[in-house]
Parts: sequence; structure tokens; C-alpha cells
Amino acid sequence: MKQLDVITIGRSSVDLYGAQVGGRLEDMASFNKYIGGSPTNMATGTARLGLKSGLITRVGDEHMGRFIREELARHGVDTSGVITDPDRLTALVLLGIRDHEHFPLIFYRENCADMALCEDDIDPDFIASAKAVVATGTHLSHPHTEAAVLKALRLAKESGGRTALDIDYRPNLWGLSGHGDGENRFIASAKVTEKLQSTLHLFDLIVGTEEEFHIAGGSTDTLEALRNVRKVSGATLVCKRGPMGANAFEGAIPDSLDDGISGPGFPIEVFNVLGAGDGFMSGLLLGWVTGEDWVTSLTYANACGAFAVSRHGCTPAYPSWEELQFFLGRGVKEKVLRKDLKLEQIHWSTNRCTSHGGDWSTMRVFAFDHRIQIEQMADAAGVIHDHIGFFKKLCLDAAVKVANGKSGYGILCDSRLGRDALYQAAGTGLWIGHPVEWPASRPLALEPEIGPDFGGLVEWPTEHVVKVLCFYHPNDSLEMKAQQEDVLTRLFAACRRNGLEMLLEVIPSKVGPVDDETTSEIIQRVYDLGIYPDWWKLEPMTSRAAWSNVCDAITRNDPNTRGIVVLGLDAPEDQLAESFAEAAQFDLVKGFAVGRTIFADAARKWLAGEMTNDQAVADMTARFERLCQLWDTARVNAQTSHHQEHSK
Repeated sequence: MKQLDVITIGRSSVDLYGAQVGGRLEDMASFNKYIGGSPTNMATGTARLGLKSGLITRVGDEHMGRFIREELARHGVDTSGVITDPDRLTALVLLGIRDHEHFPLIFYRENCADMALCEDDIDPDFIASAKAVVATGTHLSHPHTEAAVLKALRLAKESGGRTALDIDYRPNLWGLSGHGDGENRFIASAKVTEKLQSTLHLFDLIVGTEEEFHIAGGSTDTLEALRNVRKVSGATLVCKRGPMGANAFEGAIPDSLDDGISGPGFPIEVFNVLGAGDGFMSGLLLGWVTGEDWVTSLTYANACGAFAVSRHGCTPAYPSWEELQFFLGRGVKEKVLRKDLKLEQIHWSTNRCTSHGGDWSTMRVFAFDHRIQIEQMADAAGVIHDHIGFFKKLCLDAAVKVANGKSGYGILCDSRLGRDALYQAAGTGLWIGHPVEWPASRPLALEPEIGPDFGGLVEWPTEHVVKVLCFYHPNDSLEMKAQQEDVLTRLFAACRRNGLEMLLEVIPSKVGPVDDETTSEIIQRVYDLGIYPDWWKLEPMTSRAAWSNVCDAITRNDPNTRGIVVLGLDAPEDQLAESFAEAAQFDLVKGFAVGRTIFADAARKWLAGEMTNDQAVADMTARFERLCQLWDTARVNAQTSHHQEHSK
């Protein structure tokens, strides 16, 4: 049994994509950072589609190399073949979207890490673990990288695997043009043609654009080029033809490209062709590796290519399997796919689990984002508010101790009083919630740092989850609802624009009477506004019926939601144990986010000088640990109860 479906081999880079669209690369003011390089894109694209993928490449021993490695791991790509090069830097690519025909790019690949790939980097056992090995043309351009690729192909054949080539022709990476000519896709070269043709017999599948087959076949007549390739290779040839789709040729090349096997195309707006071929190849490999016929495989490929040309970036544009299935089942409703709200919600919600790290199936969150409450404690102790920031670092210390490097733990911390704690939390593996609301505001207002246009979110790390508390009630006046809903709608749009998850906390009991329908009615209203919070933070429900109504409302509107965390409202531990026991009956409730029950006593004593730093950390650690145990016990008991009921 093969453990992996596919291994790709070759380029890996960090793509710095110009954030502005419609201008020269010279005029780009900011850039978005993604992983890139055709083999890296394909490994990630196939993993998103559900294949077990691996990558063989080299990255630098620096921040960008670690970024690539971490992103691959988040997407589930096997990184056993990713070598860290101690002497070379990770490749960079600067890209831009000038218009629908021009996409300037600059490759920073002088002596880069992935071009140092060598035969010693190819592990026979790793190659033998895969059903297929996929190479790209660039790594045939230099003797030592070519030797590594040829070794991988030979080992794949020996172990019963299949082989594929994405021609991926970039003339300037073959030394045929200058650094500023990265956009150029074709320069005729007999030397390149000869080199490619010397390897084409090694492949079972060869994929390229018409221009790429021109270089592989040594002719600018596409049919003649394909026939020349056929003379040296028995591979299935797949020729990509842009808006006309693609055709597969298993045997002799016919008199017309249209006579090849084809799959349906998709009439969509072309926004960005960069990385489209890698998206296409990801879909094609999905069908090829899983044994689908060529029509189905080309349908997958065309659809994945359509997603790629419709969005910003390469890898971020590629679909999940759920998204692809939805698209194929429903069809094109909006030619500008990135403006198809239904599709974009599925894209976001089915890909964020891989791109935002961590296993959050259980959530044990220490909430110390309180501002008014701790300021009041400081006032009562007669100390200045500057002390609060240091105390919040002690809270973080307690959270880190309890988590002890394990997933499923987090914090809620503000940046006005707890900025140093937020800085310190980065990279710890904790889930980080970051509030934006002005404390106790009603109608909802945000912290000044967010700005009137919510532009302050652009400064936030992408691992931060935007938490907003809204005191909302179905009986609110129309004016109150309109004001609060406007803020929530604009905040949600700003979160998505900046790639940030959003947690919405609603506490209706503070502003009006509640019953079994109150919170579920609020939740439905939020979805009706087109707001899809990644997380919900809710007060303990008054009954099992209320919990059931809440969960039904969420799953009915967003089956891919992250889930719910229960807040504490400064309740004593015994009351929290009761609320945990009730909430844990529902799988959608992932855990808790509790604050004052953990920190209040320590805060008062520490601020008053009655408790040392170590004592405060020890006290909060013990309290947080007890709440974690209460939740874990409640969940186990609930699961046991469910199992017993189903076994009757």
C-alpha cells in the first residue's frame, strides 16, 4: 500500500503579490505573502482536494524557509522531503496584476535553496511511498537538479509508481532572457528542446500549454509539436488551451486539437492567470491518481483552473474538495467567482482549518481581555493603570503553563492594556482572540485603534481572531439594531479583507429578558445580514432546548462553522461546572472562554501588593487547570451518555 498519492519535486518560493491591482509592479505599495513555486503549489493544491501529498525541495534556514515549511504542514503536505539548506536563501518571487493580459513578475533565484537540490536529497523509501511523482521543467535546466529529478523518476518506476511532467517553461529560468523578463512564457531554443526531449520518455503524463509543447516539440505549430513529442514519448499528453479548455491525447495525435478528449469549460472572468496552471494540474492529478476517466479529470482540472484565474494569489485561490463539489454541482452563478458570496464562504470556511493552524476541536480559553473590570480593580488598589499590562503578562504565563505546548488552549487579550502580552503570545501555539469593541458600548463602538474605516486591522497578525462583543436583543429599537448591525457588517467585511477570523459574542441577558428562542433568533439575524462568524461566544443557555435551538440555527446557516465557546460571566466554579455539563452535550460547543473566575482574586491581591508575581501565576494556573478538567470531564461524560443511549 502506498502511503502518499503524489510527490512533487522542484521549485519552492515565497510569492510576494502586489496588493494593488491595475498598476505597474514599480508602483506597488504593499504585498501579500504566499507560498509559491509550481511543485509547492501543486502539493498544496492536491492536499486541499484531499490527496495525500508530499514535496521534495530545499528551503533556506531562515524565516521564509520556515514559513514555507509551516504552511505546507498546515495544509497536510508531507514535508519529509523538504531539506533545509544551511547556506542558501529561500527563493522569492515578486508578482503583480497589471491588467487581464499582463502579469509582471521577478524571480529572485540566484543560487537559491531549491536549485541546490541534489541526488543525495532523494530518499528511495520516500519515493516508494507514493503512487506518482510529478516533476517540473525548471529542475531539468541544471545538471545537479536534473540528476535529482532523474533519480526520483527512476525510483518511482522501480517501485511501481507513475510519473508526470508539468513542462512549466520559464525562458528566463533557462537563462534565455533577463531578470526583468519573468512574464515571458516562450522563447524558442533548440538547446532547451533537446534537453526536454531527452527526458520525455520517462513520463506517463505530460502537461503543458500550447507554448510549452512548442518548446518540448521544437515547433510553433502545436499539432506538429505534439507529434514530435509523441515520437519520443508514449505518455498521455494534456494540452492546455486557455479559454478553450484542454485536450488529452492518449495515442496518435489527430488532425485537430478539438479531436482530443476534453472536459467542460467554465465561462468566468479572468482576473489573474498566475498560478492557474498549477491549479489546473492539481485538479488533473486528483482525477489521474484516483483512477477517474479523462473527461472527469479534465473537468476537475478546468474547474480548479477557473478558481485560480478568478482570485488573487496562487495557492490561496485553489479550492477544497467540498468547494469543488459544490461548484460542479451548482454551476457558475457569478462569472466573477471571487464575488460569488456563497462560493467564497465555502472557500473561506473549508480552507481556513488548514491555513490558520492548530487543532481547535477543543477550546480551553483563558480570557483576560477585560479592561473596565481590571481598571476598576487597579483604582480600588490605588495603583496606576500602567501596572495592568504587566499583570496581563502574568495571565499569559499561566495560560502557557497550563497549555504546556499542547493544542486546544488559548487566550483572549486586548491590545490597549495587554499589548506586551499579545506580542509575547505570538508563536506560542495558543489560539489568540483579540477584542475590538469599546468596553460596555451600546450601541456597539470599537476601540480607537481600529479606526473609522476599520483600517487598523491591517496591522494585526493573521493568527489573531477578531473578537467583538455586542449587547444585542431582538426587542431592541430599530435605530439601535441598525446602528449595531452596521458596525458588525462592516467589521465582518474588514476581517475577510484582511484574512482574519471573527468571533462574535452576544449577551442578550444584559439588556432584556431571554427565553429558549432569544439567542437563536439573534444568530439567525446575523446570518441574514450576510455575516458568517468563524466562532460564536455565548452565555450559558437557560435550557437544553435553548442550546438545541442555537446549534440548529448555526449549522443550518453555516455547516462549516468553527463552533461555540461558552463564556463565564464571573460565575463560581461550581456554577461553571453545571453550565459546562449542559453545554458539553452539544458537539458544536467546543469549550469555554472564561476570565474573572480565573484571574479576579489574583488581580485584586497582586494589584494591592498582597501577592507576588510567582504566587499570582501559580494561583491562576491552578484555577485555569481546574476549569480545563471540569470541561474535559463534562465532555467525556456527555460522550459516554450519548454512547449509552445509542447502544440501547
